[in-house]
Amino acid sequence: MTVLIAGGGIGGLTLALSLHQIGVPARVFESVPELRPLGVGINVLPHAVRELIELGLHDRLDAHAVRTKELAYFSKHGKPIWSEPRGIEAGYKWPQFSIHRGTLQQILLDAAIERLGKENILTSHHLSGWTETENGVRAEFIDKATGKSQGHHDGALLIAADGIHSAVREKLYPGEGPPIWNGRILWRGITDSDAFLSGRTMIMAGHEILKFVCYPISKQADSAGKFRINWVAERHMPPTYQWRREDYNRTAKLEEFLPWFKDWKFDWLDVPGLIEKCPHAYEYPLVDRDPVAQWTFGRVTLMGDAAHPMYPIGSNGASQAILDARVITREILANGATNAALVAYEAERRPATTDLVMLNRRNGPEQVMQMVEERAPDGYDVVTDVLSLQELEDIAANYKRVAGFQVEGLNAKPPIVQLTQEAPRATG
Repeated sequence: MTVLIAGGGIGGLTLALSLHQIGVPARVFESVPELRPLGVGINVLPHAVRELIELGLHDRLDAHAVRTKELAYFSKHGKPIWSEPRGIEAGYKWPQFSIHRGTLQQILLDAAIERLGKENILTSHHLSGWTETENGVRAEFIDKATGKSQGHHDGALLIAADGIHSAVREKLYPGEGPPIWNGRILWRGITDSDAFLSGRTMIMAGHEILKFVCYPISKQADSAGKFRINWVAERHMPPTYQWRREDYNRTAKLEEFLPWFKDWKFDWLDVPGLIEKCPHAYEYPLVDRDPVAQWTFGRVTLMGDAAHPMYPIGSNGASQAILDARVITREILANGATNAALVAYEAERRPATTDLVMLNRRNGPEQVMQMVEERAPDGYDVVTDVLSLQELEDIAANYKRVAGFQVEGLNAKPPIVQLTQEAPRATG
């Protein structure tokens, strides 16, 4: 019987493609009337890229994404703290991709329409409730814009891939309330600009209170020789700051945050210039949710941001949703479309992602920037005057361990979904 997937984002579409790969029918329900490529840049880590390659999407991704070469941390003065190779350059068998979120979603959507059929990707279908039946689950839908019923659909399982504001999670945990804001605001944008450093470098500069992140998301320069540079400016606001909580994604006002970065003109990057030349920037609160003790209720479970919304630290949000999708698929392959499959999925993924949510609250590997700020706020000549090489290496290694992408371990690990002759590998 068909698996019902609430949510047509990166996690939901990856799950649909994965289930199709093993011969299990799936149907995706999305609240919006049209799935359009939205958002800004994201990074997809090697362990998640591997899974997308297993779905036969390598060529499509490689045609649009930048193969991230290195990750480099800098102080607020633009001085090097730590850098490490990423993806293939780090020894992984798979690349790390920097890509526009909308482009990645469109790649997944195009593949889902080709393989599952457009009739199995339903828009204007917002989940309003469900009931368990003798053989599965019956999900009810409405058109959120009009409030009119869109009828019901029967399936073996219902998987909630409907994001941080999940309708399914809200019904399972009605007293939870809105996502938790920790006082930090993100301003995000994409600017056409010159290449910097290696041309494939992701940088993070600053410290816990004030931070700037950027990386290229286009492989080829435009006619003016410019590349699309994705950037994120972040500020930990003072306790007196009055943020309007209803504004989860509003157009940014440069004058509200540009002054904090006006002196960040480094010899390798002009931060205020990137911000000033951005045609459209957006403001977001940095939010997550507390981990919950249970995702699976009968034939219903949570995945991705519906299950474990986390801070966008360590480039892990989309990557973890992709891993969720593949583990669900593996367990359905082993146990059928049953509660047992969902229980097995949760037993593996909930502890792992809980650790990651909590580690990201402590700034993950980015804590090196705060340590430098605390020990040398006025600057330094070389970082080893401030932090030992061992401290730097230990922080980076611990995050890779928790996030599940240590080089040797990942390279030696078998695929999450091990295909048989009855479940042929997807191509195209």
